[in-house]
Amino acid sequence: MGVVVPPANPAVEPEFARLLDARADLHVTRFPVRPGRPLAERLDAYNDTLPDMIRSFGDLSLDALVIACSGSRYLLGPAEDRRQCAELSAEFGLPVASATEAIRCALAHLGVAEVTLVSPYQPWLTACAERFWAAAGVRIAQVVAVRAGTRFAPYEVTTDQLVAQLEQAAPPPRDTALLLTGTGMRTLRAIDVLTSRAERIVLTANLCSVWWALTSAGLPASWGRTAPQTPSESVAT
Repeated sequence: MGVVVPPANPAVEPEFARLLDARADLHVTRFPVRPGRPLAERLDAYNDTLPDMIRSFGDLSLDALVIACSGSRYLLGPAEDRRQCAELSAEFGLPVASATEAIRCALAHLGVAEVTLVSPYQPWLTACAERFWAAAGVRIAQVVAVRAGTRFAPYEVTTDQLVAQLEQAAPPPRDTALLLTGTGMRTLRAIDVLTSRAERIVLTANLCSVWWALTSAGLPASWGRTAPQTPSESVAT
């Protein structure tokens, strides 16, 4: 499994490795560091450099590749996100999906049409995420903004902060799935806590990405209290 990840992302490699559980090898390349540039500019540059990032794997044989950055894809609409993934799949001859496309496939497979969006992003990027999912046909029942202390910093959110802020928010509708966006926010321990306290589907960017990669490579995949076995549709088709 190949993964393209932002430079300072602390969660993708450890969480992907735990979720893969020796079912596949993990190979990672990181986007270039662009110090001093505004976040929106850095995210936009990630989209532009994707072909070069995939080429950086050289002749390494990969069975699936994930673009493990949600924020950059929220700058695109879901249709453009999916189109670019399909083009990259065709160009490089392997299934390629963004984290957001992997989430979309998981939502479609599970028949989830409404979510509570849990976002650690700055408000402007959370608004982009809301528009993205609305355009993808997903209803947003509620948005829960998660902070690391007093600031929006996805990489610094702890499990205790994430769970506490979810518990302090208005209770989500009973049949609504929780969608924890952001590949850099640590979520695995939070999934265990949240699913133990309520019978609810909890999806994360990293969880969906690993599920998509394994199933796209023809390997069994499952998670938590839900265990979809195959994606409803492949990005590569």
